[in-house]
Amino acid sequence: MDILFKQVRLKDGDSLKDVAIKDGKIEAIENELNVEASRVIEGRGKVLIPGLVESHIHLDKALIADRLPNKSGTLQEALKVTAELKPTFSKEDILDRAERTLQMLIKHGTTHIRTHSEFDPSQGFTGFETVMGLKEKYKGIVDIQVVAFPQEGILKAPGTEKMMYEAMDMGADVVGGIPYNDTPWDKHIDLVFEIAKKYDKPVDFHQDFKDGPEGMNIEYVCEKTINEGYQGRVSVGHLTALGALPKDRLQPIIEKMAEAQISVMSLPATDLHLGGRHDEYNVRRALTPIRALRDGGVNMCIATNNIRNAFTPYGTGDVMLTAMLAIPAAHLGGADDLPTVLPMITTNPAKALQISGYGIAVGNNADVVLLETESVTNAIIDMPAKLFVVKSGKVTVETKKSVQFSFGN
Repeated sequence: MDILFKQVRLKDGDSLKDVAIKDGKIEAIENELNVEASRVIEGRGKVLIPGLVESHIHLDKALIADRLPNKSGTLQEALKVTAELKPTFSKEDILDRAERTLQMLIKHGTTHIRTHSEFDPSQGFTGFETVMGLKEKYKGIVDIQVVAFPQEGILKAPGTEKMMYEAMDMGADVVGGIPYNDTPWDKHIDLVFEIAKKYDKPVDFHQDFKDGPEGMNIEYVCEKTINEGYQGRVSVGHLTALGALPKDRLQPIIEKMAEAQISVMSLPATDLHLGGRHDEYNVRRALTPIRALRDGGVNMCIATNNIRNAFTPYGTGDVMLTAMLAIPAAHLGGADDLPTVLPMITTNPAKALQISGYGIAVGNNADVVLLETESVTNAIIDMPAKLFVVKSGKVTVETKKSVQFSFGN
């Protein structure tokens, strides 16, 4: 074997397991394995999880918060500030920031990423081409899906429609969209599906990013998804407007989303920062209703979105920290709720991104993280160190064990 994890915890209440890895795959999982391995890692009851999945991030506009701050903290100013900055981005600048951000994610146990990479007539493909290059450079260390993302809209930004097709020809993995920042929104959605069907690629929308329900079009996306036979191939990020609906109006939408098999990426670090800015009292959380969506059968994910820019002026690249933020913000700390959070940054986004061979099972890809905790249920709230990160059967990150203190005589 290439790697043998000895006595790790895969499930609370179950016996400890040995996990053997060979040629990039999980070769065996048993209570005890008597095999030789090039590298033996003593688990001592620590939790082994599948590699973390960062399902919605923007590598190309990370780490720019200090250049032109978003002083009001609103979405409108974030869009304005970023649009002003983008024409000043050089290829070297984007490469430096995107690569530093990528390394932050890898260090914290991320093995799969979906990044939205923007382009428009004012900046061209500078950022998109840079991110596509990083996808190739980091192959074997992290798997990257690149979304062709028209941040400034398609129809209201002449020339962008042509660039959408060009981006797909250049190798984009996903067709992106942002209906709330384009007009007419229905034509925007129709065009995104048209392009996706032409290239047989999945769809990922920035969707209904508002504090209130006015102008929502998630129902149209559901109908379009079903009519085009795209069930299970559509994801939406933000969807904060859904949190403003009463239960009698919300429930039919959730049922339709479940029927369309639409995945939702909640982005709490961004949405909590930007949302409710005009509320003077009883300030809204401005989050999508995570628990209601989960309970309604919708594939629910948690992701980072942005790191240290006008949309989110903080972040470390640790998606577990983002999940920790979601626990109190979305009332996910209850005994029945807490075990559902770790899947929102592992198996659920893996399903949304249609990652094959994911998870800790014999024959699957050897993408795993050993955590410094002995409880799967508490894996997020313990905020454990990532002791080992293994990608495609190779150790990519190794963290020194924390110092153990003893008190008294």
